[in-house]
Amino acid sequence: MLAVIQGEMTRQELMAALALKDRKHFANTYLKPALAAGSIEMTLPDKPSSGLQKYRKILPQP
Repeated sequence: MLAVIQGEMTRQELMAALALKDRKHFANTYLKPALAAGSIEMTLPDKPSSGLQKYRKILPQP
């Protein structure tokens, strides 16, 4: 998933980039593990179910 993230992307954009259609499968297999690992972050962390929610890659610190 990290290879397809460009800037800030919505869940729908990420699913389309990965050619996935099942939202639950995407959330359980890709989104939740990436969030838990700290690889990506939400743009609106206080509103995880917001329709305006986007995700962005976290850049590693040198």
